[in-house]
Amino acid sequence: TKNEESFVEKLAAPFDLYVNDAFGTAHRAHASTEGVTKYLKPSVSGFLLAKELEYLDGAIESGEKPMAAIVGGSKVSSKITVLEALLDKCDKIVIGGGMVFTFLKAKGL
Repeated sequence: TKNEESFVEKLAAPFDLYVNDAFGTAHRAHASTEGVTKYLKPSVSGFLLAKELEYLDGAIESGEKPMAAIVGGSKVSSKITVLEALLDKCDKIVIGGGMVFTFLKAKGL
């Protein structure tokens, strides 16, 4: 949901801390993923999220070459740092989802 302050405060009120174990939503600035971290201390990543990050890091750092990455989604802005990090590590990067239109527009297409 939207990261509205009044909703976030109500959402966080009954809890003492926050553990994010959802890799697929960790990048989203929603009330239930980012907003509550302003009210709940500590706010930490869980074991499953840490395991996913370790796996990805190992695959990227020690993966077989040539290596390709497929990155999708609707917003380039939320993936810029990932794309920049992949540029030096991957031989090919395939862009999918709504981001394609941002790249096509930048190329004048």
